[in-house]
Amino acid sequence: MIAWLEHIATAPWTVTIGAMVAAFVVGRVIVRLAQPLLARMVGRTASDLDDRLVALMASPLSLVIALQALRMASPWLPLNEHARDNLEEGVAVVTTLSVMWTAFRGIDLGRGLLERRAWAADHPSSRSVLAISARFTKVGVLAIAFIIVLAQLGVSVGSLIAGLGIGGLAVALAAQKTLEHLFGTLSIGVDQPMREGDVVKLYDFVGTVEQIGLRSTRIRTLDRTVITVPNGELANQRIESFTARDRLRLVVSIGLVCHTTSQQMRVILADLEAILRRHPKTIQDTVAVCFKELAASSLDIEIAAQFETTDAGEFQRIRQDLLLDFMAAIERHGSAIAFPTRTLHLASGSPLATGAS
Repeated sequence: MIAWLEHIATAPWTVTIGAMVAAFVVGRVIVRLAQPLLARMVGRTASDLDDRLVALMASPLSLVIALQALRMASPWLPLNEHARDNLEEGVAVVTTLSVMWTAFRGIDLGRGLLERRAWAADHPSSRSVLAISARFTKVGVLAIAFIIVLAQLGVSVGSLIAGLGIGGLAVALAAQKTLEHLFGTLSIGVDQPMREGDVVKLYDFVGTVEQIGLRSTRIRTLDRTVITVPNGELANQRIESFTARDRLRLVVSIGLVCHTTSQQMRVILADLEAILRRHPKTIQDTVAVCFKELAASSLDIEIAAQFETTDAGEFQRIRQDLLLDFMAAIERHGSAIAFPTRTLHLASGSPLATGAS
């Protein structure tokens, strides 16, 4: 039994696994000991960027330290040359992935820092540009890390890049739709016809922009369904943004019964305009109340005004109160709202009137 345990303890794979675990423990301990010291040093500065950077680098740094400790210990491990080469390749690949992990965290940190800047707060549209730029940067970092990993695994990167250059035209032709969507994403990010969270009208539906991705944009409709539109197509469409409005407009057409007298009409017009101007949210120079038309079955009044609100719910309440006040004013002055009617007059001498066939 003792001999068997001694054999297990001296087995190459047991020693190697023990060395890996020890390396990771060493890396974690070093970072744990260094982190409070670094936190005290950066805590003396006014900016919180260095504090967040220390917290950001803790996990990747412990992994890198562990990998380098394992690399330095590899000559003393009971491994043959082939196994040692594989271990060094694995350490190099994981180190590259750790750097990529750190780069991803740094991109998110930089994005968050820029979004808190004064110019970003004054221009909310910049947040969408920063989000799209961060995604593109991560894709670039991922591509570079992929090439480095291939080189570390012994793949001829030079020939790979040359092959990509030769086949670039074919790839571009095959992926022209994907490239179109990517350029559409850049166009949306630069021109800012809409941002995430905006309520927009596109095609024949209205919805809220949930996410502007690298290839497509997802919009949640009023029926709570999600519509996905490719960005290449979206960049060429007419987009109406309701969120960008700085005020809301009321336009109402009211038809009065035809027996309304001119005196009643004048009083009603003045009363309707007074109702609009009394409302605290009304923008006074936009009020218009006009006798529009002598229609076939009504006397039409057109009412228009703009209100200092961008909230749809508040505007609905304003419109409801005003319409009720309009009805009360019309009733108060002895008129009524008309509905489509047609009067047929029959002449006494006509065959229809006399019953002749």
